[in-house]
Amino acid sequence: MFDLSNMGIGYGSLAMLVSMILLLLTGMQLAFVTGMVALVFALGWFGVDALPLISSRLYSFVGSYVFLAVPMFVLMAALLDRSGIAKDLFDAMKIMGRKLRGGVAVQTLVVAVILASMSGVIGGETVLLGILALPQMLRLGYNRKLAIGTTCAGGALGTMLPPSIVLIIYGLTASVSIGDLFKAAFVPALILALCYMIYILVLCRIYPEYAPLPTDEELAKDRHVNFKKALLFPFLSVATVLGSIYTGVASVTEASALGVVGIIISAYIRGELNFTMLKESAQATMSTCGMIIWIGIGATALVGVYNLMGGIDFVEDLILNLSGGSVMGTVFIMMLILFVLGMFLDWVGVALLTMPIFVPIIINLGLNPIWFGVVFCLNMQVSFLSPPFGPAAFYLKSVAPKDISLGEIFQSLFPFICIQIVVLTLVIFFPSLSLWWQ
Repeated sequence: MFDLSNMGIGYGSLAMLVSMILLLLTGMQLAFVTGMVALVFALGWFGVDALPLISSRLYSFVGSYVFLAVPMFVLMAALLDRSGIAKDLFDAMKIMGRKLRGGVAVQTLVVAVILASMSGVIGGETVLLGILALPQMLRLGYNRKLAIGTTCAGGALGTMLPPSIVLIIYGLTASVSIGDLFKAAFVPALILALCYMIYILVLCRIYPEYAPLPTDEELAKDRHVNFKKALLFPFLSVATVLGSIYTGVASVTEASALGVVGIIISAYIRGELNFTMLKESAQATMSTCGMIIWIGIGATALVGVYNLMGGIDFVEDLILNLSGGSVMGTVFIMMLILFVLGMFLDWVGVALLTMPIFVPIIINLGLNPIWFGVVFCLNMQVSFLSPPFGPAAFYLKSVAPKDISLGEIFQSLFPFICIQIVVLTLVIFFPSLSLWWQ
């Protein structure tokens, strides 16, 4: 049996990283890469005696009761995607913002906030806005880059706004209250959305041609929308899910189940519920959750092995030495690492690979892990939009008009990425923005 322990933790860490990069370059899925590297290093470093420890760690991850909230919220997003609730909501909000220059773009963000508060899943929301909002803004004569950037950045708000799946996964890996994370993320998410809106309004004020106002004839065409039908169900859903969590009536897991029931009842009342809708929603949920679970299993095994190797102490010493012992320097090095990883890896992998290592360091520095969870989510916001592999851009490209290239989408996102970095910096330097409720 080969013995890897002789190389020491420094070279062992480097060998582990290089092995992962080489396997990822072959096209192998992240879940299998992390699982294979974990198995090789577990056997090579400790022998077969380490395997029961790793398997117990995997069981604690997949057996967590809170983890049930993930498929429930994904199912909510899938049902929402296949109902007419989002379309009616957008049509109603569009009318309310038509008389304001840039109003349709602003209302697109308002709809994005509402949809994010209903599901917390980024992919479905970006696709929905790409289908509903982007063609409308382009038809109304909005500047292409403004319309594209607004749609894509708005869709990514699901990363931050409760009930965000990112926050749930962070809470599981960091062993902190998910309810507290939801409270902490709410204000920073709204600040980010408001900054987007202010940017749009100021830009349209400077360049009026970016957002033409509609004619009276165009306004008259939109007056047939039933506002009661369009607004009732979304606001009831948001009130049920978030209201039950914030008031303490239900846990996050119970609230997610209430949300699914609420969407199903809403679809039934609207006459949209059918077997095909339920079947397609269930299939989409199984596909998404299967990906999350397998990445989680591989990443949990890898981090477990690395912890046994002494990896946490090694990384902590390395980061503290690079930062010169500065607390803020340490945080910014972590942010840089997360940003780089987010450019190439799925957020689930980033969270499960780094948070078990970073969170103990944050706690040892006397910082609040709830605050760090919000900072982590803001960092992932940036990675969702950043080239070369920003997933939000690819989601939008899948439904955007054919003449809109991926390069144009990334160019359109640059001002919104700058806004995200500004808000991220604010929350880092002013933790009270996320800890206001304590």
